[in-house]
Amino acid sequence: MAVLKVIEILSSSDKSWEDATKNGVTHASKTLKNIKSVYVKDQSVTVKNNELAQYRVNLKITFEVD
Repeated sequence: MAVLKVIEILSSSDKSWEDATKNGVTHASKTLKNIKSVYVKDQSVTVKNNELAQYRVNLKITFEVD
């Protein structure tokens, strides 16, 4: 029987929401093993000088506990 745990993290990128998601998973995978899925809970952007400055995502990461 597998035991799964879900954590929530925030990640950002100056390129896109997809890149922010990739950055979050890449960083989380340095300490988490057996990541099974990622759910994008929220997306937002910051604006600077009337331009999109930073893409932000709130991620729920599910991983299997050893």
